[in-house]
Amino acid sequence: MHRHFKVYKPYGFLSQFVSNQRTRRKKKMLGELWDFPEGTMSIGRLDEDSEGLLLLTTNGKVSAEITGGNVEKEYYVQVDGLIKEKDIEKLSNGVEIGINGKKYLTKPCEARMLESLPDFPPRAKPIRDERHGPTSWISITLTEGKFRQVKKMTAAAGFPTLRLVRVRIGQEKLDSLNSGEVIEVKNFTY
Repeated sequence: MHRHFKVYKPYGFLSQFVSNQRTRRKKKMLGELWDFPEGTMSIGRLDEDSEGLLLLTTNGKVSAEITGGNVEKEYYVQVDGLIKEKDIEKLSNGVEIGINGKKYLTKPCEARMLESLPDFPPRAKPIRDERHGPTSWISITLTEGKFRQVKKMTAAAGFPTLRLVRVRIGQEKLDSLNSGEVIEVKNFTY
């Protein structure tokens, strides 16, 4: 019987269980968070410096369905500067980013300013403070998932990403999970 997990991936962790790189410093892996069964895989990835909802499963078919390109993924993004509605519109319509050395126009997506500041746990490595200038929080919802896409999109719009937290995959939400918390679920709704 397959098993499924929701995880709040903390900042500084890789979205994998085994390191395939030889580095001087030891990287933090998902296996440090919980005693996962053999064969558990991450459904998609979050960069080492990104955090938030990560789904894990022992079922490769479920993983392929969720990463196949039709399931929405929503991110809350803290960006450098005061973003305006015209910049949100630019993100929504698609921006040109670089993927594997080639220009790529992102597909239209849902982007909006957040009405209030999200209530996330403090990050392990603090974000710079307000002395360095204003920041804005936005929501970006995509169905595609190119390498570092959200960060490249906000940079292309002139607003580098300072903090990125995935809050939703399909119908699965981060809700009140704490950083590093793992819960086992019967199945995923996507």
